[in-house]
Amino acid sequence: MKPQYWFRWLSVQGAPRLVLRTQARRGEPFAELMGGPTGFADPYPLIERLRGAGRLIRTSIAWASFDHEVCRSILRDNRFGVRTTESFNTPAPMRKLAKHFPLPPNPVEPPSMLVIDPPEHTKMRKPVASAFTPRAIARLRDRVETVTAELLDGLPSSGSADLVTAFAAQVPIAIISEMLGFPDADKERFLHWGDRMTPLLDVGISWRAYRRALQAMEVMNDYFDEHIARLRRTPGEDILSTLVTAGELDMFALKASASLLMGAGFETTVNLIGNGVVQLLEHPEQLARLRAEPELWPNAIEEILRFDSPVQTTARTALCDVDIDGIQLRAGDTVVLSLAGANRDPAVFAEPDRFDVGRANAKEHLSFSSGVHVCLGASLARMEGVYALQSLFDRFPDLRLDGAPRRRELFTLHGYEQLPVRLGRRARTPEPTAV
Repeated sequence: MKPQYWFRWLSVQGAPRLVLRTQARRGEPFAELMGGPTGFADPYPLIERLRGAGRLIRTSIAWASFDHEVCRSILRDNRFGVRTTESFNTPAPMRKLAKHFPLPPNPVEPPSMLVIDPPEHTKMRKPVASAFTPRAIARLRDRVETVTAELLDGLPSSGSADLVTAFAAQVPIAIISEMLGFPDADKERFLHWGDRMTPLLDVGISWRAYRRALQAMEVMNDYFDEHIARLRRTPGEDILSTLVTAGELDMFALKASASLLMGAGFETTVNLIGNGVVQLLEHPEQLARLRAEPELWPNAIEEILRFDSPVQTTARTALCDVDIDGIQLRAGDTVVLSLAGANRDPAVFAEPDRFDVGRANAKEHLSFSSGVHVCLGASLARMEGVYALQSLFDRFPDLRLDGAPRRRELFTLHGYEQLPVRLGRRARTPEPTAV
């Protein structure tokens, strides 16, 4: 591991980690939400405590909002830009230090469209967007259906399984790998790299987690070099081949886009499926309603996204002095936007802590963000979620938990690391028709 990476961790992650851990020991709920075991396991009681402090509150490292209207407004406001590693209250010398040690292309640093603003964001997003049009998503339905059926066929009848590794992770990784032209045999490598790199989306991660992420990043970077070189010689019909042959992006930008698509097309859907399994098993009356009214499955996916959001938070930085809800923010101030908090705002969702697959306005959640950075793959994630969950519960009608699910110790991405289940009897059922 390159020694300069330690200095980079210190400037980008180490300083915020120290602040968060110190404030958490003092009992500050925001610090505990972002970096403590209670926040990882069950963030919602802490979110409600923070909601009570106001629509826009000052915390130890940034402003924060848990209010649906405020979050949605800031996400759509061009006076705000996306968060970068410089947005939080890191000392200026440490921010300068980080610039001297750039990382390989990755999803969390420029030119990844996740962390750049228009017009650069528009340039990066436009050529990728063609892979996620309604027509393009419709063409993927048969493939999603086939992959889901094959995975369910491979699960042991009346046996036990970890649904994260055996099912929830396998559905989206198969689809996004195909969309990017990766060989099917390499799926497990990407699962490993994704697991190592995901913590980079959090703030204040440990040196050990940071080191493992960078090691995976370096190996994946070498893989992309070889893969893109192959596509230049023999392009396919996948989105990465399209980007390569179009010639609009340089090699660094191509690799940044590929790593973002790989991560974004995978992590959110894994958490959506895993969270959905747990919520439906913990609310059997809602599962029974879906079996009686299968046309509700698309709405059930929206309720899962609202009730237990796979992406809990994002952030924006004020690009100029701006007044929000009567509070004056200065240029450079960062606002942490709790998507999970917005999704349980009682001003928008009646009885927000009640899981209801028939909720009329479930789709008003902000789990896919909003504005220019709204998730490109939202329609694909929704489709995968419907097929995966409906097929799973149709194929294994007696499915139940087989021990306590274990959450990942992450703040931004909210999902399960392990989801042990007892499958029960296998039923032969028609393929889902709800999508």
